[in-house]
Order: sequence, then structure tokens, then C-alpha cells
Amino acid sequence: MADRVKSAAALVAAPSDTELVRRALARDASAFRAIMKTHNQRLYRLARGIVRNDGEAEDIVQEGYVRAFTHLESFRGDSTLATWLSRIVINEALGRLRKKRRALEQSMSDDPAIEAKIIQFPLNTPNDDPERTMAQRQILQFVERATDNIPDIYRTVFVARVIEGLSIEETADLLGIKPETVKTRLFRARNLIRRQLDEQIGPVLLDAFPFAGQRCERLTVAVLKRLGLQE
Repeated sequence: MADRVKSAAALVAAPSDTELVRRALARDASAFRAIMKTHNQRLYRLARGIVRNDGEAEDIVQEGYVRAFTHLESFRGDSTLATWLSRIVINEALGRLRKKRRALEQSMSDDPAIEAKIIQFPLNTPNDDPERTMAQRQILQFVERATDNIPDIYRTVFVARVIEGLSIEETADLLGIKPETVKTRLFRARNLIRRQLDEQIGPVLLDAFPFAGQRCERLTVAVLKRLGLQE
């Protein structure tokens, strides 16, 4: 009971999107930090779900924050801050995929000997990252590998809807597609993943693609430094 009361009090005390944006526009470093601490996990998961690479996903989130914070005055509150930031990060991630594909196509046209194949981005697993090491239990490796292996259009919906826990409407709004399309792609994604995994994946999905502790703090500090802010 006491824990529920504390949680409710924390929600009441949490500043609104509008308040955080107002403070950030006034160059309040604590507001930037609060925004990043709140949204780091979701944005990282979405980025990684697209590019399938830990280090590149982290870099995408950092670039997304810098782009968002340097154009913060354009946030009008028509959507939530989470949705606005997510769209920026998704666009950044998709843009990088397009560049990689164009580069691959160019290299193939320059050298006919290069065979056409799908780019397999390496999965970075640094040994000095305790959060990542802790998360590399065998079942989580299966979840990540299976998610990586499905096509982009299904993987993005799966990450947003199942791993991140967004509703069908929120996922549709985030990706700019119809709710019916979300349902169709999610159904297809689950079928593809089910072929690779046991049915016991549900309980561990919330722990997949972790972004906390050292990694979260590193990104937050890097963005604040690039913005020229000191706390």
C-alpha cells in the first residue's frame, strides 16, 4: 500500500511535457537531463529495433536528441513529447539505413563481382558494459536475434508494440500508418518470431535491449556536453 502511495505521489510531482520544454527552452540543464532520463530506454529500443546494432543505436539516439533540442521551439504539444522524440529518432534511424543501402548499391554497381546480399549489422557486445553483460542471458539473446532477423517493417512495429508496450493507436501514430496496418504487421511479426523461439518469450521481453545505468548516463552527459550545458 505504501509503495502505491509513493508511486502515485511521484506521478503527481512529475513535471509535465510543457513544463519540461519551457524549462529546456530557458537552457535549464536539469530539464534536458529529466527528458533524457525519461525517454532514453524507449528511444534506444526503437533505434536498435531498426538498425540492429547497439553502438549505432546509441549514436542515433544522441543525434536525435541534439536535433530535437536544437529545434525544441517547434514542439507544439500536438502529440506527447515521447511521440515527438520517437519520430525524430525513427527518422534518423531509417535515414541511416537508406544511406547504407545506397552505399551498398553503389559499391555493387562499381564492382560487378560483389554479390547482392542483405547487410548483416554486427551485434556489438562490449565486455566492459555491466548492464549489457548482465542482460546477455541465453533467452535474451534468442529474443534479440529473432527480432533482428525479421524484416524492417515488421520489426519496427514489434519493438514499438510488444517490447516497448505502446498501444495499437500509439504505434500507428508513431509510425504514421493505420491501426489496421499495425495489427497486420504485428501478426506477421509474431508468426515470424514464433518460428525461431519457444513460446516462453513474453516474461522477458521487458528486459530485452537494455538501456540503463552506465549507458544511459553516458548518452545523457554526451548530449548535454554537445549542447554546451553544465549542471
